[in-house]
Amino acid sequence: MSSLGSLDAFLFSASRAFCSPLGISIQIQGYLICFLLALGWACAAYVRRREIRQMKESMKSGNSFAFLCHDMNDLEHSKQANLPRVTVIMPLKGFGEHNLHNWTTQITSLYGGPLEFLFVVDSTEDPAYHSVCRLLSNFKDDVDAKVLVAGPSTTCSQKIHNQLVGVERMHKDSKYVLFLDDDVRLHPGSIGALTAEMEKNPEIFIQTGYPLDLPSGSLGSYCIYEYHMMHADDFRTDRHGVVSELRDGGYSDDMTLAAIAGAHKRLITSPPVAVFPHPLASDLTFPRYWNYLRKQTFVLESYATNVNWIMNRALFSTHCYLSLGFVTPYLMAVVHIAAAIRFHSKENLLEAAFYPYTGLLLAGGLAICTVVELLSMWNLTRIEVQLCNMLSPEAPPLSLNTYNWCLVFIAMLVDNGLYPVSAFRSHFSQSINWSGIRYHLKNGKIHKEFLFSQIERSKGKGPKFTDLGGKHLYGKKGAPPRLSILGSLSRSLAQWRQPKKFDNQRKLNLMNLRTLIAKMLPALNHELCLGE
Repeated sequence: MSSLGSLDAFLFSASRAFCSPLGISIQIQGYLICFLLALGWACAAYVRRREIRQMKESMKSGNSFAFLCHDMNDLEHSKQANLPRVTVIMPLKGFGEHNLHNWTTQITSLYGGPLEFLFVVDSTEDPAYHSVCRLLSNFKDDVDAKVLVAGPSTTCSQKIHNQLVGVERMHKDSKYVLFLDDDVRLHPGSIGALTAEMEKNPEIFIQTGYPLDLPSGSLGSYCIYEYHMMHADDFRTDRHGVVSELRDGGYSDDMTLAAIAGAHKRLITSPPVAVFPHPLASDLTFPRYWNYLRKQTFVLESYATNVNWIMNRALFSTHCYLSLGFVTPYLMAVVHIAAAIRFHSKENLLEAAFYPYTGLLLAGGLAICTVVELLSMWNLTRIEVQLCNMLSPEAPPLSLNTYNWCLVFIAMLVDNGLYPVSAFRSHFSQSINWSGIRYHLKNGKIHKEFLFSQIERSKGKGPKFTDLGGKHLYGKKGAPPRLSILGSLSRSLAQWRQPKKFDNQRKLNLMNLRTLIAKMLPALNHELCLGE
């Protein structure tokens, strides 16, 4: 009983403290953060809803290919023949349950202009090498695609090294280069939409987009809530030091390019249709989520200039402050509720009556803010799912039923609660393990003078899977990795989750769409001529 009395005393004291002016201000700050998040998601939902409305209006006007372009005139042969050449570069590492489907959606684009795909691995030992080679053999007569072996990086992260090797080997006539992560699914008209935006506004330096994360069901997958297109000549001429900054100790391509854009006042845009399904691994564990979070905070430790360092420190401080400001009111609310429960279970505590009820009032306000925030997030997700389904009419439809919103809420608390811990861990360690390679930073860069201590490759000694996709990192050189009986069963289960028939059906559907477009265009051109 004495221990219970001590607990009651602690709860009442804490509730009183949290009802002080300072405590109330902290909780009101939490309300504001919730409302700001809700407002941001509402604005994003408005922009994407407007895109859906335009597509529906175009379809009502008789455009059956609104998922490719809003104006059917853009499908005329004369316009399609003049589309610029685009090179798509995909750095690969490992092979997982969703890769075949993702790669298939990427290479079966309905872009009408010249298009080449460069898959880049660091060695033939990578399991992705054999898998993508087998996939491309099925499409060898339909797509221009190659697999490049970049070799190990010596001055920058392996991903950047693979990207730069792809840039060196891209077609000499390519006007745009699209760097694409291999863990997202493209829509048939995505490349055409991005290219159209670049053609419309030559001042655009980078076009970027965002993944629509598809949770698998585990808490780790809910805690993770990706590409960029640029002018090819910016790399050929090393404009603004794009290539040299990436090659000379670059760790994160996103942060490096954003720093260059900021320093030279260049434009970065994101079209409303740039939302891509991003399926997460079904066996995503908390340690792999933690390493992913570490990578997200570690990028703030890399920088190219002093101004970039200052900006990263500002982002570091702001994000840590807002994360703590988001989580702390929920901890206070738990104390308020526990104190109120204990108060009603005891007698002769009238002198403490004010504080539990005040605490309950504050906890109720937080509950209202949380509901508003989750409704805004739900609405944005609903609209993005609808947009993705409209942009990929040939694919199995996405559904909101895969989301557990209780886990979404818990994941938000976990993510924001751990962010400051991860940020400080990254700041003081200055090292990270990324896909089996440990990187060490010095002065914001992977320093080439200390290569052997800065970039360590320890095959078989580090993690065997990537963080989000759960991709196998290691295989056997020159041949597909040998599987045990259990491994074969696991592979069969993964193939069952992602049936090959979907890939074959997608290929068939896209081929049928191409044939249908080819048949419709002469009639369309004839009608346009009559109209004139």
